[in-house]
Amino acid sequence: MTFTHLDDAGHARMVDVTTKQPTVRSATARGFARCSAEVVAALRDGSVPKGDVLAVARIAGIQAAKRTPDLLPLAHVIGVHGAVVDLVIEDDGVAIEATVHTADRTGVEMEALTAVSVAALTIVDMVKALDKGTSIHDVRIVKKTGGKSGDWMRPGEE
Repeated sequence: MTFTHLDDAGHARMVDVTTKQPTVRSATARGFARCSAEVVAALRDGSVPKGDVLAVARIAGIQAAKRTPDLLPLAHVIGVHGAVVDLVIEDDGVAIEATVHTADRTGVEMEALTAVSVAALTIVDMVKALDKGTSIHDVRIVKKTGGKSGDWMRPGEE
């Protein structure tokens, strides 16, 4: 088996995508921030002491998508041409979904995962005074479009 991120000596390298043609691509990731009933109630009535948790988490997720190459050493610097982070309060926490779009030489799966992860971390940070047990669960890619490998959807996801 050949690993694209290793050179002939087995050292890590960034894959050269110079000759690839830019194509339209997208990726959607999901995750969940599990919170106590007290936190869910505070999120619903807007009484979290640090402010509007969902608004801050949404902006943090979008910002994180754009900064992915700063966090992942082998990620390419690509144009993030669109990023949407949706957050939905549920009875046991906050469901998070991020979709990232580009027209570039490589996909945006890492950007979508980073957006969800940082949005979830932001939720934890903003509610930790109310519930130190808030936790992050099931961060995953659920769908991608474009690129050499084409479209893909995780079985069981909509």
